[in-house]
Amino acid sequence: MTNSHAGSFGAAAAAYERGRPPYPQEALDWLLPGGKPRVLDLGAGTGKLTRHLRDRGLDVVAVDPSDGMLAELGRALPGVPAHRGSAEDIPLPDQSVDVVLCAQAWHWVDTTRALPEIARVLAPGGRLGLIWNVRDERTAWVRRLGAIIGNAEMDRSPRIEAPFGPVATATFGWTHRIKAGELRDLVASRSRIILMPADERAAVLAQVRQLTATHPALVGRSSYELPYLTQCAQASLLPSL
Repeated sequence: MTNSHAGSFGAAAAAYERGRPPYPQEALDWLLPGGKPRVLDLGAGTGKLTRHLRDRGLDVVAVDPSDGMLAELGRALPGVPAHRGSAEDIPLPDQSVDVVLCAQAWHWVDTTRALPEIARVLAPGGRLGLIWNVRDERTAWVRRLGAIIGNAEMDRSPRIEAPFGPVATATFGWTHRIKAGELRDLVASRSRIILMPADERAAVLAQVRQLTATHPALVGRSSYELPYLTQCAQASLLPSL
């Protein structure tokens, strides 16, 4: 996870917290083993995934490279241990967790360095899980939103190799209710938008406001049903030779 991208997200941490969606419980049921595993939320951001794990009564620790994101996480989840770090440099002891989850962040990771580091902090037979929320653009207004903010697909391939075993994948469809202001925060928290010059960013947000004021599915509404596809992948640590 690069420092430049970490810094860009930190500048919009409050918007990220307000606008980004949670995760469906079905996806977490699929990603997590039974029992009470110790879980590392890697690239935790403001704690969108962390709070789900805490609410399940799990022993969870958060790691993120952005001080701004960790500050938001600390305000929302004051009892959860949180550390500055990255997938390539995890500030935890060897074999200290049973599961490492990475939400919305694996595409920033240098897997050559990160996979051995993740394996180091996992207990024998531990699990690495990845999760992404992706807007379901089969809905017309969501497709138009994607055209406004840039809907070029990033690489979400699992890219999990040795010392991990075969990768399993699953997708879960669900809907998130979002308010008009939260929709603008969702857009404003995207790294591509954050890194734009101020005038270009303002122009994009103006188009989003126009969309909510004119599209037949949105006009006159104070909240909207935003459909998502949550994509997941998992692999277990292979036994050492």
